[in-house]
Amino acid sequence: MENVIEIRGLTKKYKELIAVNNLDLDVARGKILGLLGPNGSGKSTTINCILSLLKKDGGSVKIFDKEMSPDAYDIKARIGVVFQDVGVYDELNVYENIDYFCGHYIRDKNERKKLVQRAIDLVSLNDFVKFKPKKLSGGLLRRLNIACGIAHKPELIILDEPTVAVDPQSRNNILEGIKNLNKEGSTIIYTSHYMDEVDFLCDDIVIIDKGKLVAKGTSNELKDMIEVNEKISFTANDLSDDLVEKIKGLNNLIDFAYDDKTVKLKFSAGQGYLIDLIKVLDENKVTYKSLNVEKPSLNDVFLDLTGKDLRD
Repeated sequence: MENVIEIRGLTKKYKELIAVNNLDLDVARGKILGLLGPNGSGKSTTINCILSLLKKDGGSVKIFDKEMSPDAYDIKARIGVVFQDVGVYDELNVYENIDYFCGHYIRDKNERKKLVQRAIDLVSLNDFVKFKPKKLSGGLLRRLNIACGIAHKPELIILDEPTVAVDPQSRNNILEGIKNLNKEGSTIIYTSHYMDEVDFLCDDIVIIDKGKLVAKGTSNELKDMIEVNEKISFTANDLSDDLVEKIKGLNNLIDFAYDDKTVKLKFSAGQGYLIDLIKVLDENKVTYKSLNVEKPSLNDVFLDLTGKDLRD
């Protein structure tokens, strides 16, 4: 499959700190790639190096099969970037903001008019085109920020935490808009701390930590990489030491935690854990409730691969 981005040996240092460490990464055309990692992992530095906003210390970045550089304006015209910090003009209304940013790339007024309306439709801002940014809610402001970044119909879009602190309606609208952008042909790099969004949107996921790529694959492939196969939790009053030892003796149990009447268990590969657990509890006449069984999450992958929660 053709790659839109090819990164080889990318390295960026800040004095003694190596922020990006010999990173290799491909982004396939037409895909949504989730770029994830704990705070300080090198995500933002990687994005800034991809865009040539930061000078790299080593390696190469090719976009659309051309070497990226600060003055590669032909490449930059085909890229849309939406940073986490909202960047719009307070003195312009919604329509004027989108038209202004689109005008950096599209000179023809008739074509630009169509593209601006397309962006407005994508983020559902039709009822707010005459509003100025200060009159918009946080969610609507985020949607305006996205519209400004993608109005010129870029082939490659980089979205950095586009749903931070937005209401559920705006969040759903933004996610559907991103899906539609991808269906129309845009390749997308997506960063987020919300794992449900990543599962919903991304074809492939990359996890980086300490500037290095530690894992890449689909959501299911990443979950298969870790030891945890299933998690079971329940609440019970005053488990005896003898019963705790019996639970700890269950086949394939790899982690046991008991805190504030809640028992949390993690099991490795195998099956029949729940039946075995219930048998032990019933034989010991334990009253339990809130029994919950779940598969590992992407945050479990983070904990296993980086030793951190995603938001650390």
